[in-house]
Amino acid sequence: MIILGVDPGLTRCGVGVVEAGAYRRLSFIHVDVVRSDPHTSQDLRLKMIYDGLCAKLDRFIPDAVSIERVFAQDNRNTVLGTAQAAGMAMLAAAQRGIPVALHTPTEAKLAITGNGHAQKPQVERMVARILGLNTLPKPADAADALALAICHALRPAGALQGGEREEHLTEAQRQWAEASQRAVKAQHRKNVDRGM
Repeated sequence: MIILGVDPGLTRCGVGVVEAGAYRRLSFIHVDVVRSDPHTSQDLRLKMIYDGLCAKLDRFIPDAVSIERVFAQDNRNTVLGTAQAAGMAMLAAAQRGIPVALHTPTEAKLAITGNGHAQKPQVERMVARILGLNTLPKPADAADALALAICHALRPAGALQGGEREEHLTEAQRQWAEASQRAVKAQHRKNVDRGM
């Protein structure tokens, strides 16, 4: 299974591609950043991101696209551009009939490091270790995109099958699923408190 991860952003949109083989063995395929010119109008910037993502989808033909779930941030301009870039990724995938999954940063950190509050350097090191890379993926957007692809590949079996019976999950998968659900609920509560 080939998974394309997207760390959405209007200036830099990270793209990471991994292959999940037997026993969830992961192989590195590609990492890059799709860029748009900040001096260009917003509509043309979104087209640059969309075109770049379409090119990646057509090149790698993934079985799934894993996108960071956009949540409220202090800087509303940043979150607006991020949400628009995420929308471009979802649209490009939907046009090709590729399933889309949304994962929070906490879910990705938990899947990669076992700690939903891990710092970026720790996540980058673990991404490199999991994929057998000699150097850390740079910039951070690229590492985050790979982390999202890995997160999707390592998610619990219940999430894979849309709610497989709980007794079929291992203890580690059950703990991961519970922690992921708590993280999503906590983020939802924050958004409600902020009036989002």
